[in-house]
Amino acid sequence: EIHIKEPIEKEVNPRLLPGELLLCEASTVYKYMQEDGSNRGTYGKLVCTNFKISFLDDDSASDDNEPQFKNKIVGENDITLQCVDQIYGVYDEKKKLLTGQLRKYPEKLIIYCKDLRVFNFCLRYTKEEEVKRIVSGIVHHSQTPKLLKRLFLFSYASAAPNNTDGRNQTVMFETLEDWRDELERTKGNVKYKAVTTNEGYRVSEKLPLYFVVPICISEESILKYEGRGIPIWCWSCHNGAALLKMSAFPKEQDDSTSQMQKAFLDGIYKTISKPPYELLKMDDLSSSLPSLQDIQTAYTKFKQLFLIDNSTDFWATDVKWFSLLESTNWLEIIRRVLKKAIEVAECLEIQHTNVLLIEESATDLCCVISSLVQVMMDSYSRTKSGFQSLIQKEWVIGGHGFLDRCNHLHQSEKEEAPVFLLLLNCVWQLVQQYPPAFEFTETYLTVLSDSLYVPIFSTFFFNSQHQRDTNKSGESLKTQSGPFRFLTVWDWSVQFDPKAQAFLNNPLYAEKPKPDKSQRKTSRFKHQRQLSLPLTQAKPSTKRGFFREETDHLIKNILGKRIGKFINSSDEPPNSLREFYDSWHSKPVDYHGLLLPRIDGPEIKVWAQRYLRWIPEAQLHGGGTIATAAKILDLMEEVQSLQVKMDEEHSQAVSGDVHSVPTLRNSARLSSLFPFALLQRQSVKPALPTSTWKDLEDEDDLVKRDDEFVDLSGDML
Repeated sequence: EIHIKEPIEKEVNPRLLPGELLLCEASTVYKYMQEDGSNRGTYGKLVCTNFKISFLDDDSASDDNEPQFKNKIVGENDITLQCVDQIYGVYDEKKKLLTGQLRKYPEKLIIYCKDLRVFNFCLRYTKEEEVKRIVSGIVHHSQTPKLLKRLFLFSYASAAPNNTDGRNQTVMFETLEDWRDELERTKGNVKYKAVTTNEGYRVSEKLPLYFVVPICISEESILKYEGRGIPIWCWSCHNGAALLKMSAFPKEQDDSTSQMQKAFLDGIYKTISKPPYELLKMDDLSSSLPSLQDIQTAYTKFKQLFLIDNSTDFWATDVKWFSLLESTNWLEIIRRVLKKAIEVAECLEIQHTNVLLIEESATDLCCVISSLVQVMMDSYSRTKSGFQSLIQKEWVIGGHGFLDRCNHLHQSEKEEAPVFLLLLNCVWQLVQQYPPAFEFTETYLTVLSDSLYVPIFSTFFFNSQHQRDTNKSGESLKTQSGPFRFLTVWDWSVQFDPKAQAFLNNPLYAEKPKPDKSQRKTSRFKHQRQLSLPLTQAKPSTKRGFFREETDHLIKNILGKRIGKFINSSDEPPNSLREFYDSWHSKPVDYHGLLLPRIDGPEIKVWAQRYLRWIPEAQLHGGGTIATAAKILDLMEEVQSLQVKMDEEHSQAVSGDVHSVPTLRNSARLSSLFPFALLQRQSVKPALPTSTWKDLEDEDDLVKRDDEFVDLSGDML
């Protein structure tokens, strides 16, 4: 039996963006709610454009039921073509992956999205011709290889009026002045210089137009090997130690070339190891961190845990949740990356040593580690504009291959790896461990991860600054020739109105106080004392540390091997890193100083908001972080209204700078899925065991093993 809402004859048309074209459509398509397997749903029209796949029902035309956190570009029933992960057809209750040409057309269509949404469409009641058109259209436009200029990014840029908000405070790092300002901000301009050697991309198309190198590096050295083997500056610590990165030489070389390159590198190392430069520690990330292939494999397994078709599937996997989670290895990769960042922070802060990160292209794991270290050590990178400037500097201008790593053009799956998502997952660990230290919220990070797949912004759709610059010239639709004017993702007003943008700002952010000069000196002195380590070997804290005395045997086994391997890879004594870690965690947290993530087993958690937001079974009614946020926002609203009354009484003009505070409608009825979903149906665990539960009843070993994993990861969610 199918419970249906009768189709309404009223014509519903899609809202098209400038440059967006309707390619194909099908009427009388039935969209399942898919929550409880009851076949409930609604009739509507399924359309495919050169930008998105969209389902339109009679509710699409009304604005009565609009969510509080509405995206102006992508609606809740819209899927951008870049956001489509996989498409399955259902033939006689059997699922089959759809790619390329189709001989037979399915009766059901299941679309899995990269933001973890799952859409189920029934095509049984749709005309056969329309089914052929819509299915082949969706598969062709979302799954087959395409040319860069065919991206919607170019259609939109040529047709949309450029009237964006000009008050964006993000530093774009597209000019020499931006780099010089950053050098001055970090006091790195004494030993490092911004160079113009790559103007016209005469050194390399992979390098940005402008970048920073040690003052002692000559222009000839930069030109010699197209920028390879040159230490490029990322950031300077307050004590003068700097974080550098370098693109390594290819490993497969003939002997004579290899000898020349080795001699060149030796010369560079000698030059930058002499005063005034600090001692240099080199770290080859390709040998000390997982490979991109390992990261891609782990994430592919991990995301499958959240692409849930229905309630039955959810409860079936819930029994073995911890063992499934552990087997993906995704949380372990996050832990290893955070450990590496702690190791680099210790070298910079405690040992006053320059750290040179080495990678084949210096545009993947180098970006992750350098960004994480700056978030941990530089409070400016924990503000919204500072974090956005950091992403621009290290990723967008730094040459991370977003086009290849996100596989936006479907040209090569071998190049695909969720490197930027890995960074956001690591930053989220810090945000949820130290909320007052960040000006932005986890909702901001979630929305930023979604923006990876919205091709109206150029930010995440090029491999390098050179590729972006060479593709900027084009003909606009208004017959005026001229360069494309791409939007940047950092202008949040394009996607959200001011009320929705308020959810991106942390109301509990501990803003940096502005002390006088004498206070500043004192605080810096205290900060250094707090982080310095005694010369004698300190006894590790029993409360917090890599191992706790009360930790059970399983955690010691699992973590011991991995942490031991990690620490011993360092040139320092094995206990040096642990000592640094324990010493920092035994002191009160300075939200504007160094932040070290907690990396004990249960401390590395699943980013619940991003991965569980579409699963009703995983919600907490009236709970989660939203319950706390609701109370805080109510209080802030009350304080603001009192402030307005006081200003009126004193006949003073109310300042226009007051941040807008979002009001949460019926906050008691909201669930932990907010703001991405309002109150959802209460999901009830099945009273009778499913077949999976029955199978597991006799498997004592597996149940015991799962119980052990509860101890390890009980706080994952």
